[in-house]
Amino acid sequence: MTNAMRALLLLAILALSACSFHLRGSNPKDVAFAFKSLYLKAPGETAFVADLRRMLKSSKVELAASADKADLVLDIVSEQSIKQILSLSGSGRVQEYQLLYRISLRAYDIKQNDWLSAEEISLSRILPYDDTQVLAKEQEEALLYKDMRSDAVAQTMRRLSRAKPQP
Repeated sequence: MTNAMRALLLLAILALSACSFHLRGSNPKDVAFAFKSLYLKAPGETAFVADLRRMLKSSKVELAASADKADLVLDIVSEQSIKQILSLSGSGRVQEYQLLYRISLRAYDIKQNDWLSAEEISLSRILPYDDTQVLAKEQEEALLYKDMRSDAVAQTMRRLSRAKPQP
């Protein structure tokens, strides 16, 4: 490849990034919802709930202070983080863990009409483990859980964008 070709390729890449090119539907702020306000009913203020609140606010969804003032109630029924041993070495040491993250939720209106029936978002990741790098593997585990949490928030937002009253 000549220098002129490289410069032309670099210029084309810069032009695409300068025009703010992005895939259609990839920006969660551009999503239209069938409701105006939402009450988020959760058992506690977890990191998932805080991330979901932040995403809802950035999507211009009004968060109501009580269920009777909202068009829709999103009930986070449960949230679980599970760590299971996936494989052991011949000497009985852990080689891999499986990390599971589950969110159960449902959405309904004031009249108890389901918009989203009881659904579960289930995500899993595999964590290779080494006894000699305990601190690094703890940090990697935390990053994997954070990634699964942000994926669960995105899936929840997509499900809310297609939520409609069911007959």
